[in-house]
Amino acid sequence: MAKHDPLDTVLKLALEAEEKAALQLKSVQITLKKCLDQQQALQNYRLDYMKQMEQQQGSVISASNYHQFHQFIRQIDDAISQQVIAVSQAEVQKSHSQQNWQAKQQKRKAVELLLEHKADQRALLARKQEQKMTDEFASQQFFRQPRR
Repeated sequence: MAKHDPLDTVLKLALEAEEKAALQLKSVQITLKKCLDQQQALQNYRLDYMKQMEQQQGSVISASNYHQFHQFIRQIDDAISQQVIAVSQAEVQKSHSQQNWQAKQQKRKAVELLLEHKADQRALLARKQEQKMTDEFASQQFFRQPRR
């Protein structure tokens, strides 16, 4: 029965950690996409509203409507500013999550490399033992042959 290598357990844990980090990165990427989409929607809404106001240019607009327009634009601008902050925070989070995932991936690859190196060493040792047995068998056959 082959011995269980503790590195197999380390590899299993490293794989789980990498998968968890990948899922976290995917989640953060989705959040970032939503933030960017929302920011774009707010900017489009502001642009549409400005176009509607521009179309009304030339017609008589009451002072209260004009004031409401500017107040509404300020509210949209505030929402856009808040969304820019949210996008920035999501980008920072994405960067951290990506670095974390890459570190977990690097650790997994290092453990796999160690396991591969150990397997190569075991195979080399097995070939040497097989060669030694073959040489020993050949020398015994040589010495057992009757001399002529």
